[in-house]
Amino acid sequence: MELILWRHGEAAEATAQVPDLKRRLTARGDKQARAVARWLRERQPKHLRILVSPALRCQQTAHALAQAFDTEPRLAPDADAADLLAAASWGQGSDARGGAVLLVGHQPSLG
Repeated sequence: MELILWRHGEAAEATAQVPDLKRRLTARGDKQARAVARWLRERQPKHLRILVSPALRCQQTAHALAQAFDTEPRLAPDADAADLLAAASWGQGSDARGGAVLLVGHQPSLG
């Protein structure tokens, strides 16, 4: 199994009126998401499962790919590397199925 990590595009700052999970992509972040989506579409494996953080900025980033995806709570901003690997079923026999998993999430867990 291949594991592809995609951090969301640039997002607006959190404020008292806009909590972290509701932060939207900036115009620049939207442009970044579309550019990466174009690059991924040209190179993506045949069998690709896409899992996305529930944060709005990640949902918007994934929408740029224009493919079906699943929202995965284990990819939320407070996730750690173990959460990401569990969500992807990494090391749980899924490697034999082939294909790839694309995770759309946050730093520092994707780093």
